[in-house]
Amino acid sequence: MLWSVTKIVVFVALIALLALGAAFVIDTGGEVRIAFGGQEVSLQPIAAIIGFVLAMVAVWLGFVLLGLLLAVFRFFNGDETAITRYFNRRGEQKGFEALADGMVALAAGEGKTAVAKAAKAERYLNRPELTQLINAQAAELTGDSQRALRYYKSLLSNDRTRFVGIKGILKQKLAEGDTDTALKLAEKAFAIRPDHAETMNTLFALQSAKAEWRGASRTIAAEVKARVLPKDVGQRREAILALAEARSLLEAGDIQSGKAEALKANKLAPGLVPAAVLAAEMHMLDDGKRAAGNALRKAWTLNPHPDLAAAFAEIESEETSAARIKRFASLIKGNPGHEESKLLQAELALADEDFPAARRAIRGLIEENPRPRVLTIMAAVENGEGAEDKVVRAWLNKALSAPRGPQWICASCSKIHGQWAPICDNCSGFDTFDWKEPKETPDLRASTALIGLLPDVIAEQHAAANDATVLQEK
Repeated sequence: MLWSVTKIVVFVALIALLALGAAFVIDTGGEVRIAFGGQEVSLQPIAAIIGFVLAMVAVWLGFVLLGLLLAVFRFFNGDETAITRYFNRRGEQKGFEALADGMVALAAGEGKTAVAKAAKAERYLNRPELTQLINAQAAELTGDSQRALRYYKSLLSNDRTRFVGIKGILKQKLAEGDTDTALKLAEKAFAIRPDHAETMNTLFALQSAKAEWRGASRTIAAEVKARVLPKDVGQRREAILALAEARSLLEAGDIQSGKAEALKANKLAPGLVPAAVLAAEMHMLDDGKRAAGNALRKAWTLNPHPDLAAAFAEIESEETSAARIKRFASLIKGNPGHEESKLLQAELALADEDFPAARRAIRGLIEENPRPRVLTIMAAVENGEGAEDKVVRAWLNKALSAPRGPQWICASCSKIHGQWAPICDNCSGFDTFDWKEPKETPDLRASTALIGLLPDVIAEQHAAANDATVLQEK
């Protein structure tokens, strides 16, 4: 409304200025003399001005006529569209101006203006690859998903715009939650543009969410080839996908294929704890104790974890405590200074009832990192050395209020998980699990991942701790 009023005011002002100018020229009087080729013409000032304007119009008409004649000449020389282009040139100019205005409106978030400008551009231009795209985006901006979908579908018929059309429909299907259709569209988009980073990321997310591990692995390989992912990151992701595929195959009863995938995962990422544990289990199917031990020892060197120790213990489940201490020495020496190695030494010493050795193993941890596992071991040590019940209970009480220690925590959403998984069930993040201590722990009951390595007295102390927690809750 304000713009319309402004244009009217400007128009009236211009007319008034022209009228004033004409009146001034008439009042001034005099004459204009034009001499040319020995001839002299005298004109009134107003007539001279009118003559000048008519001369300019004649020159403009001359250029227009010349352009038409050139278009006719090109037409008769084989350019079949020359005359059409000549008459459409002004319309194209208006169309491109409307298109530019529509793009500016899109960038500014002015949906209605963008729709209007896009419609105007569509009327003037015969360039559907341009106008249909901006129409679709403008419709999206205004929330008209059906109209946007119609325009995106129209882009599919043109080879130049098919990829953009598929991407637009894919975006809409993701917004609707139709992941089945979205996955098919992502696969088509990937087939057209196999080096497009955003498409590969979308395809991988959809494939991993639907547990299509083999397809996701091929996508990761493409991302590494296109240098979208660093090689080391791609290799770790391939290992995780192979591990997930191995679990699926084993659950389906395909032992041999599952074993091959498990060993592949362990080879690609030797420090991936669940991959090492599953690889050891697969080796043990063929009584491959040495291969199982090698896989676990290598993983312990890179990433000590209680699950590795538990799997290492299963290799020789019937051995004596002395034999176990001797065999576990090869595991511990891979990373002797790590907290898990010290705790493992203490638990092995407890199993052998060597209480002084257990105390020495965790001496530094009592002050540096007094977690429930450390404090429970101390309770067992005191109990084994004949300390009074109140001393043992004091250690157990400390264990009840201490932070639980490392757990599988999603780095994206901070959710605590009881077991490792390739995808977080809360935020759908891929490979986001870290073995670390949570900031807040809702459950403070003492626990240990290697309870099988402790003597019966430790199990009794754990039961007492759990009973005490239940009483406190009541």
